[in-house]
Amino acid sequence: MLIFVIGLIIGSFLNVVICRLPEGDSIIFPASHCPDCGAVLQIPDLVPVLSFVLYRGRCRYCGAVISFQYPLVELLTAVMFALLYIQFGLDISFFIYALLVCLLIICSVIDLKEMIIPNRITYPGIIVGLLLSLTVSPLPIVSALMGVLIPGGLLLIIALAYQQGLGMGDVKLIAMIGSFMGWLYALLGLFIGALAGTLVGLPLILTGVLNRKTRIPFGPLISAGALIMLFWGEFIVSFYLGLF
Repeated sequence: MLIFVIGLIIGSFLNVVICRLPEGDSIIFPASHCPDCGAVLQIPDLVPVLSFVLYRGRCRYCGAVISFQYPLVELLTAVMFALLYIQFGLDISFFIYALLVCLLIICSVIDLKEMIIPNRITYPGIIVGLLLSLTVSPLPIVSALMGVLIPGGLLLIIALAYQQGLGMGDVKLIAMIGSFMGWLYALLGLFIGALAGTLVGLPLILTGVLNRKTRIPFGPLISAGALIMLFWGEFIVSFYLGLF
């Protein structure tokens, strides 16, 4: 329960990063405030999820509608933290992958909203992943480097050949994932994300909801594939090898 609550609190902070980072604003100053009326939010306004429910998704000062992004990000972070705790306990892997989960949530939501994946997240994320592999991560530095170069290199080739479908932000995102998880899990996560994109996008194209030129943010799909590998990667690899 405590891990879930901590996840809610951290999810609230992630919302601040998601909203301010694309604008180039500080994530510390000024204090949290309503974007419509500018009122500084007090403690009752900042309680994750509960304040959204209590005030029916509106600012209690001006009545402006509050995006569902806020409680959804808070709940998603809390659920991910709970799953990590079930999977790893309070082992060092929990803290390493909790950091990765936070980075993926930030990148995914910004990509959904702005169609960009910020370098201010992916570049430091790659460096941190490599540094962790040199210190406390169970992933060796060689595996972390291969995790950056192999999936990142593959997606770079695809991005250069198919510039309308992929951006360089996607390349940096998969490189960051590889620095934490290694090349195999990153590649399989990329494959799962691409498969999910096909299964979702193809029916929408066939029904005319989207067209072939519609740009679909790939970052959330890559992130979802990576999370699937994080929690069920060992089973997926074993199942695949068992087919042969």
